[in-house]
Amino acid sequence: MEVFLEGLWDAVLDTVALVPFLFATYLVMEAIEHAGLGASERLIRRAGVAGPVVGAVLGIVPQCGFSAMAATLYSVRVVTVGTLLAVMLSTSDEMLPVFVAQGAPVSLIVEIFLVKVVVAVAAGFLVDLAVRVWFGHPEKPAIHDFCEREGCHCAECEEECDACPCDECEGEAPAHDHAATHAHTHDHAHGHGSALRVIVTSAIYHTVKVTIFIFLVTWGIDLVLEAVGHDVIAAFFAQNPVSAIFVAALVGLIPNCGGSVIISELFLEGTLASSALIAGLLSGTGVALLVLFRANRHAGQNLAITATLFGVGVLVGFIVLCSGFVFA
Repeated sequence: MEVFLEGLWDAVLDTVALVPFLFATYLVMEAIEHAGLGASERLIRRAGVAGPVVGAVLGIVPQCGFSAMAATLYSVRVVTVGTLLAVMLSTSDEMLPVFVAQGAPVSLIVEIFLVKVVVAVAAGFLVDLAVRVWFGHPEKPAIHDFCEREGCHCAECEEECDACPCDECEGEAPAHDHAATHAHTHDHAHGHGSALRVIVTSAIYHTVKVTIFIFLVTWGIDLVLEAVGHDVIAAFFAQNPVSAIFVAALVGLIPNCGGSVIISELFLEGTLASSALIAGLLSGTGVALLVLFRANRHAGQNLAITATLFGVGVLVGFIVLCSGFVFA
């Protein structure tokens, strides 16, 4: 019981100290996402064969919005599977807030992002090339079918968009925002309600959610370390680097922020090696896999995409392990 209570108190102290940094980080991120999600959606849709490059760059923004948006756009075949994979592979989910809150060096964060973007672009192009060679022409967009299936009343939204003078709506097809995860993400905030209130509220929500995850993860890690011993766990991962890569890649597939929080915390504590870190961060997509399985009715495709994410994470993890490269 004493160990239990000590671990609880230590987790509370460690977590509370991170809250101001988490909130400040999310406030900036929400402002960027609020201002740019509509433009980013159009950019991805119009990128064509350069989709993996655009997707990889946009994916590094640590928000679930971009990866979830890409999953929905793919489900209606507005973007290619390569573009979707590029966004998913470059997405860092909660890694950045955790690293910033823990005072990680900027150079370390930049190194991780660069590796993720390079891998995302390469994998995206290779997958798109393989699809073209194997299947020929890509599938045609199916926005209308998606709208009918989801019952999203395109006619009503068409009237809304026609009445809206914003750049997001002007000249776009009525269904352009149905293809995004946040239907009407720009939500006409320029004419209805306070954009600042939306940004602050969303930042508070994400801060609270991630704070709870960090607290639970930190508490759990403290209890395990006390029960098993930090040296024993560190020795296990050090002596079984291959197993660590597979485990981290599986944890990364957890469809919420918990996976990236666990992986980031273990790495920053020195328990997880660089090879396992990159494997887990590459396979992690936040909630994007949930959105994909919900929006795309082709279960085989969804499973193939999930397997590809896992495979790329493991492969890159092995490359980092064999090369001796260390994020520092």
